[in-house]
Parts: sequence; C-alpha cells; structure tokens
Amino acid sequence: MPLARGLINSSSSASASSSTNRYYLTRDSNNSSSHLPLLRNTQSADDVYESQNINYDSNGYDRRLRSDTLPLIEDNGELNGELCIKTIPLTPDQVVKMYADKLTKYELSEIFSYPEVYYIGAEAKKRKPVLGCNNCNFDSEQGTYIHVPHDHIAYRYEVMKIIGKGSFGQVIRAYDHKNLEYVALKMVRNEKRFHRQATEEVRILEVLRKKDKDNTMNVIHMYDHFTFRKHMCITFELLSINLYELIKKNKFQGFSLQLVRKFCYSLLMCLDGLAANKIIHCDLKPENILLKQTGRSSIKVRIQPSLFDQ
Repeated sequence: MPLARGLINSSSSASASSSTNRYYLTRDSNNSSSHLPLLRNTQSADDVYESQNINYDSNGYDRRLRSDTLPLIEDNGELNGELCIKTIPLTPDQVVKMYADKLTKYELSEIFSYPEVYYIGAEAKKRKPVLGCNNCNFDSEQGTYIHVPHDHIAYRYEVMKIIGKGSFGQVIRAYDHKNLEYVALKMVRNEKRFHRQATEEVRILEVLRKKDKDNTMNVIHMYDHFTFRKHMCITFELLSINLYELIKKNKFQGFSLQLVRKFCYSLLMCLDGLAANKIIHCDLKPENILLKQTGRSSIKVRIQPSLFDQ
C-alpha cells in the first residue's frame, strides 16, 4: 500500500527553505512537430481506460476505488513555482505495527531488510511461501519470478502488468511509489548465467548514463538496480511500442520519407555515441528501437548484454 505522501501547491507563499529534500516532478518535453501516421482501432482496453484521465494524480496513477491509497496532503511551501510531490516512507517497525495483518509471515521477516517502505501490496493475492520449493514458491520451474498483480517488488514498486518476456526473464510495467511514476522493471531469471549477464548489463548502462548526462545519445537509460528475492532487477524509463509493433499496426505500409529520415538521424546519433564509448551494437533491429511517446517520432535504442560487444 502507498504510504504518506504530500502534494505541494505552487501557489503557496511560504518559504522555499523547507523544500530541500522534496522530490520534484518533471516531465519530458518534446518539441518535434512530426507525428506518426494515425492508426485506427489500435488502442487496447488499458489504453482506452487510461485515456479517460479521470481521477488520476499528477503522474497518471489511477486512484479510483483504491482503499489502500492514502489521500494526497497539501504542503504549503513555495517551490520555485513548480508543482512538486514528496513521498514520506515508513520504517519496517512502523509498517509491522500498523499493517502486520496485511503481510505474510515471510514478509514480516523480509521487510526488515528494507529501511524505507513505500508500498506493501495490501490488496494483492500474495503467494504463500513454501520452503524448499522453487525459491520459496516465488519462482516457476524455469526460475522465472511469478508476478502477482498489485503486489509489491522491494516494498516500493507495484506490479501492474507484464509487457515483455524473453529467455532472460520478464519486463513489467510497474508503478514507483517513491517517485510516483511508471517504470519498466526488468526481473532476470534466477540462474547464475543470467545474473552474470545482468551484472554486465548494469555495468554498461551505468557507463552510458554517466556519459549521456544531457540525454542526447538516444539510448534507454537505467534508473536503478537491486536484488529482490534472489532476482536481479533493473528499472528503466517507460517508453512506448517498438518500431516492429508500429510497422505491424500500420499494416506494413511503410512510413513517409521525412519520418524515415528522423528515425535514421536518431539512430546515427545513438551509434555515434556508442562508438565514442567503444561499444558496438550487435543486434540493431526494429524490435530494439522504441518510441518515446505514442504518436511522436522520437526514438530510443534498447541496450542489452547480448546486444553489444565492447
């Protein structure tokens, strides 16, 4: 369940000195005037539902019919005229005292490994741990983590839905209850060879993040990485569909020359940035190129350990 959080109003007149440790909400601006072709009847049920934009918070999180979501609290503090959000975590001791009946016996012990708790998945149908059975019954026989909708990951992320699968594991759409934003969360299979690949992936992504501080290299950036229930987890910025899905939705009719030029320019910028860091992308294809936003021409390239050589 989400814990204490506050909405800070830009119209307030109090001193800005109290805003030092608050989280500032930022939005990615896109000034491109080039739109992708209009695709009819391609919205999923989730897309249609989300497009209603009713009773959502400032970052698109649906707060309807959620008994485990606390109300936003206004905080009178002037923050340079910007709309700001802060989230106040609880300690494990506080959570256990107040919500012990919402946690499994396994979680009552596990939670003390996390000094800050933002979400516990109180309404999720949690799996019952079984000792000695596929990672305490959290994994499938193949070592893939079994995701439960609206359960927590690392007492911070809420599982929304699976958006990608592969031999490495799964990618899910998750809601970060600390930063109040959606992310793509990659959970690697619980096997040594995949852990080694993920460790190498993190090393490369950390290098690229440091080198691409102005975010012009057009690569998908890592936010964070951690281990949860013996699974390596990596969080990324959440983007839209890949180019193959876009081509397929457009009935393989191709795109205008102007749009192709925009895609090619962005790809060349990415390859130039990778080459400057002595990285060769070994699997550049439409599936590994994602749109930043639906209906816009800006793209980013996916970087994985099996997709590069250094």
